Amino acid sequence: MIRGAVLGSPISHSLSPLLHNSAFRHLDLEGEYQAIDVRSGSLNAFFEGNASSFDYLSLTMPLKEEAFSLPVSFDELSTRIGSANTLYKVDGTWFGTSTDGSGFIAALVSAGFTSFSRALILGAGGTARAVAGALDGFSQSITVMGRTSTRREALSACVRDSHFEYISWSNDQSVAGFDCVINTTPAGAADLLADYLPTTIDALLFDVIYKPWPTVLASRWSDQGGQVINGKELLLWQGLDQLQLVLGKDLDKQSLAGYLRPLLAKS
Repeated sequence: MIRGAVLGSPISHSLSPLLHNSAFRHLDLEGEYQAIDVRSGSLNAFFEGNASSFDYLSLTMPLKEEAFSLPVSFDELSTRIGSANTLYKVDGTWFGTSTDGSGFIAALVSAGFTSFSRALILGAGGTARAVAGALDGFSQSITVMGRTSTRREALSACVRDSHFEYISWSNDQSVAGFDCVINTTPAGAADLLADYLPTTIDALLFDVIYKPWPTVLASRWSDQGGQVINGKELLLWQGLDQLQLVLGKDLDKQSLAGYLRPLLAKS
């Protein structure tokens, strides 16, 4: 029996249990995956009391940064970006990493995107750092728009090969000149940006939110002619990468994605 869970707060909206439990059934594996509400500041206590009962744990807001206080061996990637969404156990030892970045790139490639000239990331939290690290070298230029300058250094450390810029949040920020905009903010936080979009858009919006959907920004973006990828694609591909780590073997991710995507679309 493989036991997993997604931790975060709020968590009742999460489609991770549907994804992982459906994958178990499709792969003919005995497994159980659940959603557990764990609030900020409570992760250590939860892990201490429950780690022995699980084989892997998925982390979502607000725990991706808090994870580094755990007695877990984190890889170079998660340490560099300061964000971890995956804890998994191998021979009794816990390891930590982030599959947000690899899942993000896989979702882009699946949609036919292989590079960008200028990318704009909305938000400066754990998911934004994972996305910035993933876009490093994938986009020639990466701009992050955040609400606090204290996160500038952490975001800059995620980028080694691309040109990097950090700007202060502005609700009337122009998206002209960017060929990809990634919204990593909580639901509703970027809604006001929709009022300042150009009348015609030929760029991509990747909105990591999937509930509620569509977001105000995604709806307006689509109305103006722009292409939109929603958070279910990120959920799908980062989840498949988690399963590979847990099972310790390569999976036919394209086949699994084809099976799981319609299930997620209905929910």
